[in-house]
Amino acid sequence: MISTQVIIFCINPRCNSPINPMGDSVCASCQTPLVHRYLWATGSLSAQIPPGTKVADRYEVIKQQIWLDTQPGLPPDVPEELPREVIPYLRLYQERLHLPQAYGFASNLEEDTTDILLLENAPIDKTGNIYPTIVEAWQEATAVRQVYWLWQILQLWTPLAELGLSRSLLLVDNLRVEGWCVRLLELYQTPDDRKLSLQNLGECWQFWVASAKASVAKGLQNIVQQMCETEIELEAINIQLNNLLLASAAELPLVLKVAGSTDIGPMMAQNEDACYPNSLSDLDEPLLRRLSIVCDGIGGHEGGEVASQLAVQSVKLQIRALLTEVTEQTVLFPPELLQEQLEASLRVVNNLICARNNEQKRQGKERMATTIVMALQVPQRVQTSTGWQSNNTHELYLANVGDSRAYWITPNYCQLLTVDDDVATREVRLAKSLYRKALFRPDASALTQALGTRDSESLRFKVQRFLLEEDGILLLCSDGLSDRNWVEQSCQDYAIPVLTGQMTVEDAVRNWINLANEKNGHDNTSVVLTYCRVSPEYLVPVTPALPEEIIEAEIQEEELKELEELEEPTSFTESSQALLDLDLDLDLSEEAPLNPEIPPTLITKPKRGKRLVMLGGVLVLLVGGTSLGLFAWWQVNPQRLQQMCRQLPQKMQSVCPTGK
Repeated sequence: MISTQVIIFCINPRCNSPINPMGDSVCASCQTPLVHRYLWATGSLSAQIPPGTKVADRYEVIKQQIWLDTQPGLPPDVPEELPREVIPYLRLYQERLHLPQAYGFASNLEEDTTDILLLENAPIDKTGNIYPTIVEAWQEATAVRQVYWLWQILQLWTPLAELGLSRSLLLVDNLRVEGWCVRLLELYQTPDDRKLSLQNLGECWQFWVASAKASVAKGLQNIVQQMCETEIELEAINIQLNNLLLASAAELPLVLKVAGSTDIGPMMAQNEDACYPNSLSDLDEPLLRRLSIVCDGIGGHEGGEVASQLAVQSVKLQIRALLTEVTEQTVLFPPELLQEQLEASLRVVNNLICARNNEQKRQGKERMATTIVMALQVPQRVQTSTGWQSNNTHELYLANVGDSRAYWITPNYCQLLTVDDDVATREVRLAKSLYRKALFRPDASALTQALGTRDSESLRFKVQRFLLEEDGILLLCSDGLSDRNWVEQSCQDYAIPVLTGQMTVEDAVRNWINLANEKNGHDNTSVVLTYCRVSPEYLVPVTPALPEEIIEAEIQEEELKELEELEEPTSFTESSQALLDLDLDLDLSEEAPLNPEIPPTLITKPKRGKRLVMLGGVLVLLVGGTSLGLFAWWQVNPQRLQQMCRQLPQKMQSVCPTGK
């Protein structure tokens, strides 16, 4: 049917008057923010439905194949048995930053019973306009962005090829770009009688690189020529493209301003969150220039706060060692190696928390644990595309376990960079349910993994590498803020003033915490904000409420000073020294083996107790002293690691990684 007026329903089930005109931002009756969820309707049949049509008395056709769900509070229609075409979207849910997700199905028209697959998280902006193709945006893109787009496509080649979907990366109209990020409209199955290879990908690229920016044109043309004319391996192309990407990114300046804070919230008796940096951080600490962490503890009385603090302190110590190792190297660390390093660090944290659980004989839901989201800016040295030596390749590594999140925010978009480890996500990843249907499960938000609940070998880690090549804000937060999508709803009000120099990062952190306490309020909240600027223009300074931490990556003297600071020995505080006589058994051998046939216990966040625990000395004892830096060296220098581990007390040696 052809609709005369576009209306949208409020998602609040208790709203007395839920009907609102399209375009309004909040419900006129209850002031609940209205959700404008634009969908991509797949298939040739959907392309024949004209704009202005209302499908299934619910979906408004805005433009060709772009539909608006006018009743976003209701679950979409999903058949009992999932069609074969939807399974790849579910299997690839971990790639949601680049790929759309299956939303539901809708019948074409009254006279046609064919179901149309609808996709959410498609490359459609908040006003219903589709993002440009790579070809349309290519000429205006910077040199580093052109290489970055190709690098992202190459990273998608293997997961898509494994499911027979590599054709999706060869169709120009299917490849869209949202700023730096490559996004696909939909997935296309490769015909069974056609075998696609890197040669096909190179042939697709050669038309683009012919008009690449001068500083990267020769390098890209050489890479594409190898792809088209030789039987070169994917790994070799990956290395060459990564080297070119880092050399071009290093041409840019980099200034970072960092602030973080954690708050108990209006309803909680204690704070089980922890973050780095926070208001108590040493402003001269070298890590402050590179590392940000948010942890949300689980375990109630004397548990969650211990786990989250232990995770923060352990990660800090290991990253100090890793950055020292990076500064000593004369060759580039490949992203795969640094990703393995960060994964190994998280396994160490998990084992330390598990050891504490075993020591205290905690079982089941009594075991303390923590979520974590962490970001590390790695300052590798590289010769740039124009031949000068730069001290920073602009690499940003992001790791997460649990439901603490990371967002990248610019004036044009707010991108969720992480995927939650909860039941709803698990059901999608195992191809058992579409995400919107899974959200209606009573246990949808229960965590499926966190640090400290079980042996590290049973955990799945997601470590991603990004390039800082545009001005933006990296936001890490616990679910005290991210619940009910308050980051997405508030990002323009809270981020734009920082990006335009009208607000400090410290004030933005406080504002976001105040928003979380007002709108959610049921939990602790932690926020760490990093303002990243690569543009050469200097903004008008704003007087901060607290000193700002500014990183000038291009200043060599500052980098040398940082190296000296990293090499200084760690010292214990007076309170830490007082706890050195405690008998803490870190023997991990007592932990019961994980039975692969028994599904992991779902993790819920119980009501939290009242008592606070002072942790400083215990944390240093667990992860400090002679063990400083050993774990982070495993992949980089295993022989050196093993030599150092043999010098540790017998009970501590079990914490050391022993191999893959």
